[in-house]
Amino acid sequence: MWSRPPFGEELRAELGAPGRSRRLGSSPRSRVWRVRLPEAWVVVKQIVGGPDADARFAREVAALRLAGRAPTPVVPTLLGTDPRERVLVLEHLEHRRPPSSWIVDYAAALARLHATARPQDAQSLPRWQGPGEADVDSFLGLAAALHVPVPSGVADELHRLVERLGRAPGRQALLHGDPCPGNDLHTTDGIRFVDFEQASLGNGLTELAYLRMSFPTCWCVTAATAPLLERAERAYREEWRSATGSETEGDLADACAGWLLRGDALVERAHRESVDHLARIPHQDWKWGTATARQRLVHRLGAVSRLTASHASPSDPSGLSGLSGLSGAMRRQMMARWPGLRPLPVKRP
Repeated sequence: MWSRPPFGEELRAELGAPGRSRRLGSSPRSRVWRVRLPEAWVVVKQIVGGPDADARFAREVAALRLAGRAPTPVVPTLLGTDPRERVLVLEHLEHRRPPSSWIVDYAAALARLHATARPQDAQSLPRWQGPGEADVDSFLGLAAALHVPVPSGVADELHRLVERLGRAPGRQALLHGDPCPGNDLHTTDGIRFVDFEQASLGNGLTELAYLRMSFPTCWCVTAATAPLLERAERAYREEWRSATGSETEGDLADACAGWLLRGDALVERAHRESVDHLARIPHQDWKWGTATARQRLVHRLGAVSRLTASHASPSDPSGLSGLSGLSGAMRRQMMARWPGLRPLPVKRP
């Protein structure tokens, strides 16, 4: 579809007059064009929709500027902005189909992105918000609705988990906010990330957990094999160490368990913070992208059950072993009740 992107006088003076343009696919919360400028093709993105549009524009601009400091590029170059129209002009990059082992390079690039945040950037972006007490209550309510007994002590484990996630230690990372397949461009010069409207600062393991939890905020869930997961997580930690001179801090098991608690990670963004989505699971299944809500939840329950089986945290020696047993029991009950549930796809779309 051919259309005219918003390109004001200041952008024209800075970058030149736009020529041909083509509207590209995007979410309902943005409009994106491929545009020909005198020197090169570029991408023009306009943030639209909702009372938070200004905030999303500010987040994206701030994140792109922070990420632009990476020694090895991890984002397209930000060429210009028009805050009044909430428009960004970005370097155009050609995306290639990723190899089957794509998550290994993805994880290394994610670490490089995370490492671009510095202590003096603390006020540049909001702090990442983890699950809360309402999420704990919802998860335990789902166990009851599935007729799965909750072992003594699990509620306390989950409340301590929420507290730990709220004060995750270590250097604050630049979090993408929605690091999904499709928001990563695989180019001849490496992986670049796009769409930073939900960027924040927090512990990088929050997003490394996407790999084991099969991209919880994404329409295109993908379940990697265990050998690929091990390679990817090792690549992330090695790249973080190379970029920062320090080891990753925090707990990957905690990060994964945090995503399990969040019912909002079963629906697309437009439907989040509306109802208790975990409470819907016993009565309703729904398709979002490449999987249903029950498929997603069964996978997450299994991943957390395995990862927390012998878990102990430095600040909580009892760890999440009770959650391990509960998650396994909930998964078995769901599979018994809905035996037709299929595993998540192993290939990205």
